Amino acid sequence: MQYICKKQTDLGIIKVENIRVYAYHGCLKEETAIGSDYRVDVEVKANLQQSAQTDELSDTVDYVLLNKIVKEEMAIASKLLETVAKRVLKRIFDESNLVKKATVSISKLNPPIGGDVEMVTIKMTEKRKS
Repeated sequence: MQYICKKQTDLGIIKVENIRVYAYHGCLKEETAIGSDYRVDVEVKANLQQSAQTDELSDTVDYVLLNKIVKEEMAIASKLLETVAKRVLKRIFDESNLVKKATVSISKLNPPIGGDVEMVTIKMTEKRKS
């Protein structure tokens, strides 16, 4: 039996939270030379009804894949976190046809901005184009 996502309420959420990564992003020379600690959170919406019935990994969004995508894209140095988030989102949609909507938050911990700031975060959301 095939399940079709008929409405938004059919969608479930999978979150991979607090992925800790050391990476070399930033506009300052020191940031790309020394690196920084980052936190990444990913949330995807997908129809999880079929996987709930079949109990098969192939019928859901594999959170191991989401973690892998984040780690690989964070390893590519960029000036802006927005650039990294866009790459992560593109890969999520390219590599999992089940994802209908995805949100990626990337936080730079202890950013070098001349103040006592715990973190700065960018958050981007995209929906699958029909």
